[in-house]
Amino acid sequence: MRFQAITWERLADALAAHLDGTAPGGGDWLKVGIDGAPTAPTGETAERIGAALRLRGRAVLVVGTGGFLRPASLRYEYGKRDPDAYYSGWFDTGALWREVFGPLEADGSGRVLPDLWDPVTDRATRSAYVTLPPGGVLLLHGPFLLGHWFPFDLTVHLRLSPAALARRTEDPWTLPAFERYEREVGPSDAADVVVRADDPRHPAWTGLRNQPS
Repeated sequence: MRFQAITWERLADALAAHLDGTAPGGGDWLKVGIDGAPTAPTGETAERIGAALRLRGRAVLVVGTGGFLRPASLRYEYGKRDPDAYYSGWFDTGALWREVFGPLEADGSGRVLPDLWDPVTDRATRSAYVTLPPGGVLLLHGPFLLGHWFPFDLTVHLRLSPAALARRTEDPWTLPAFERYEREVGPSDAADVVVRADDPRHPAWTGLRNQPS
């Protein structure tokens, strides 16, 4: 895999330019996944791309999977530090399908729920629905996004080497989950764009891959 040095700002501009010329694969909305471990800057990257798209006149909605955690009783069913539960049981993929992707299907309403569950209070957020107009872009960011058949038009994986991930992860008990993700999904092979983020000051990227010319 060959990487080229790039800045986060140039990366956002390049991806925004690509998306601005891309037709949605289904429905009237583009759907983009920014995938990476919590210690990778997925949220910041999504916000940068969103800002670049807004400058091009596109409506944007940024959603984080951290707002779609399952209740603590389900997340901690096998203990608070179970890596397998973290990998496959913490994030409510059913709610993401229902509340985020469903409204953006063909003939969908465009009314997306930006978050569902507050992990601090362990209660529903009761956030209001947000209407993304036709032609708008959804930017969903968080870990373990690939491998669920989410209908993304573009996927970006922020890659950390095992050493960098171990060094920067505050909860080392989660590391086996990311090893499993690499083994079962292979995000660096599956994503359209891979960004090497070991040094957050000096990212590098592959350019666009897996995309029709």
